[in-house]
Amino acid sequence: MTQLDLAKKGTISREMLLVAAAEGLEPEFIRAGIAAGIIVIPANPNHKNLTPRGVGTGLSTKVNANIGTSSDYGSIASELIKVKAAVDAGADAIMDLSTGPDIKAIRQAIIAACSLPIGTVPIYQAGVRAINEQGAVVNMKDEDLFEAIEDHGRDGVDFITVHCGVTRSAVERLKKQRRVTDVVSRGGSFLVGWMLYNDRENPLYEHYDRLLEIARKYDMTLSLGDGMRPGCLADATDRAQVEELLTLGELVQRARVAGVQTMVEGPGHLPLNQIETNVRLQKSICKGAPFYVLGPLVTDIGAGYDHITGAIGGAIAASAGADFLCYVTPSEHLSLPDVEDVKQGVIASKIAAHAADIVKGVKNAADRDLKMAMARKKLDWDEQIRLSLDPAHAAEVHAKFSSKGAACSMCGGYCAMELMGKYLGVEVPRC
Repeated sequence: MTQLDLAKKGTISREMLLVAAAEGLEPEFIRAGIAAGIIVIPANPNHKNLTPRGVGTGLSTKVNANIGTSSDYGSIASELIKVKAAVDAGADAIMDLSTGPDIKAIRQAIIAACSLPIGTVPIYQAGVRAINEQGAVVNMKDEDLFEAIEDHGRDGVDFITVHCGVTRSAVERLKKQRRVTDVVSRGGSFLVGWMLYNDRENPLYEHYDRLLEIARKYDMTLSLGDGMRPGCLADATDRAQVEELLTLGELVQRARVAGVQTMVEGPGHLPLNQIETNVRLQKSICKGAPFYVLGPLVTDIGAGYDHITGAIGGAIAASAGADFLCYVTPSEHLSLPDVEDVKQGVIASKIAAHAADIVKGVKNAADRDLKMAMARKKLDWDEQIRLSLDPAHAAEVHAKFSSKGAACSMCGGYCAMELMGKYLGVEVPRC
């Protein structure tokens, strides 16, 4: 039985207990959320070393790190190094987006090495195979795509991105919309090209019941992908994007009836003043399904710093109700991320998620901030470093310039906290 089946029956699973303990919440809260479809626990029983994470309403905002090879670069060794960097930086999930050689071997190695929930995009495997063996993605057969999905389930993948809402109707909207950047989703572009060439409906939509059967078999959470997501601010919240979202709302309902957990993916590029509207729209149309957003990126000109543009949007989205942030790295739009990019991307999104959790009133979210404030008051540098999201980096920055007194080198002998401690008669311990 799936986590959703168990929850509907009133049964609290081992995974629900573990998530409840990690979140500091009652197990019944987790069970009820899963039964209602507003919380998911991606947990494929074939992922043997999994430490489950919960995503959804009332839980801490989670952060996903994308890794994976391209057709130009990458290997099993390089991706396992990235996995370690993501885990060490505090990621809550890993997505393998490999499109290079040995896709299956890389996926299996990542699953074996990582206890975080693992996500994938099966159409990459099916599409790349069609390109390599049949000359073009448009030659992909329906069976190739569903065989890839089954393959990922057998291997232990916990959640899969599937672009079921890229329908013929949505493509027609896209053509009439006359976007600046058309389709920027790789999986979405595979399907649009396939549909136009073959003059057929999207197999993931046409045979959605078959997809649900496979997902249910392995208890894979469906992450309903936003193949029509805007790739620039000029295309944000347009007819093609909203057309897809309306379809995804219907598919969420069908999945819940079938006992399959679902979350919904959200747009990549949005101006600041449209982010909250997008989150509320998704939550309404998709009946509270967990919302998984890429960024959103709030400007198109942050090349080399898109972990920052994504974190700005992510903080706003999560504070408005988004549940899962897909990190953006400094190399977004420019190159395949390296290990340092992965670390920077996770840290930036962790900052955004934590800032939002304080606003959302997530249990204990603000406790660490209060402890940090107290440590700063005391000029306790060891404690400040320990409480930082990246202690090693904080220690390195603090040691960059020495100071003669207890304060840091920014203020030296004129530290406001040290002076106020003296004038208010509060002793500041020396470190």
